[in-house]
Amino acid sequence: MVAPAGPTFGGPSMGRVLGVDFGLKRVGAALSDPRRVIATPLEIYERRDPNRDARHYRDLVEAEDVRSLVVGLPLHTGGGEGDLAKLARAWGAWLARETNLPVTFFDERYTSVGADHLMRAHGLKLRDRKARRDMLAAQILLQNFLDAGCPEVEAPAAPLADPEFRDEPESS
Repeated sequence: MVAPAGPTFGGPSMGRVLGVDFGLKRVGAALSDPRRVIATPLEIYERRDPNRDARHYRDLVEAEDVRSLVVGLPLHTGGGEGDLAKLARAWGAWLARETNLPVTFFDERYTSVGADHLMRAHGLKLRDRKARRDMLAAQILLQNFLDAGCPEVEAPAAPLADPEFRDEPESS
C-alpha cells in the first residue's frame, strides 16, 4: 500500500487545521480533514466581544479536535502589508493565545474574488453570495495552505507572476 502524498501519517503535523478568513465584522472558517488533504467550509462567525469570541473559538477547537490554525493574511497585490494585514496579525496572535494553538499566517490574496467567481458560476444570487463569501474564502485559503504542504514557517510574500495583477508598472 502506497501512502498518499502530503504529511507523514502519525507525524507531529497531523490533525485538523482551522483556516480563518479574518474580517472586522465576520470571520469565515473552514476545517481540514485529519490527514490535511481536503478543506471544507465550516461557518461564518459574527464577531461580538472578545470574551464571547474567545469562548466560541475555544469551543470550536475542542469540538472539532483542531491542532493548528491558519489565518489569512490580506496582502496588497504587490505582496506588501497594510493596515488590514496588521489587524489580521494581531487578531491571529490573540486567537493563538485564546486557543493555545500554533498559528500560521498565509497569503489570502484573491480568495474572496475567487469565492465570488465560483458562486456566480454556480448561479448564486448576490444575497446568497454575500452570506457565503467569507466561509468559501476560508475554504480556498485553507485548501491553498494544504496544497502548499502546510508550511509552518511563513514564506516571504512575493508578487504574483501574472502582470495583469501587479500594482506596479512593468519596466522596459
